[in-house]
Amino acid sequence: MKQALLVFLGGGLGSVLRYVISKPLNILLHNFFLGTFLVNIFGCLLIGVILGLSSRNNLLSINSTLFLATGFCGGFTTFSAFAFEKHSLLKNSELFHFSVYTIASIVVGVLAVALGLWLSKLGE
Repeated sequence: MKQALLVFLGGGLGSVLRYVISKPLNILLHNFFLGTFLVNIFGCLLIGVILGLSSRNNLLSINSTLFLATGFCGGFTTFSAFAFEKHSLLKNSELFHFSVYTIASIVVGVLAVALGLWLSKLGE
């Protein structure tokens, strides 16, 4: 029960922070959801660092990892919003923006996870 509560609290904090960051940034560029993109990339970097630290000599406890990776990062990153925004671009026949947004989010997200894992190993 304690672990479920940690995930719940982390998810709530992540969701609120996502809203605070995404809302103002999503209106800056036409047909590119900058806030969602940046939140997803930072979330990928963050989960890479968290899981890297967690697996490295148990620097983070299981409870800390659940709170931060599963809870906070799960609430902070926005795959459902990402999918909806891509649908909106397709619905409006914005194929170029759909393609750029989708490819950039996936490629940069995977690279951010790799960078986060690499950063977590610094100082070994």
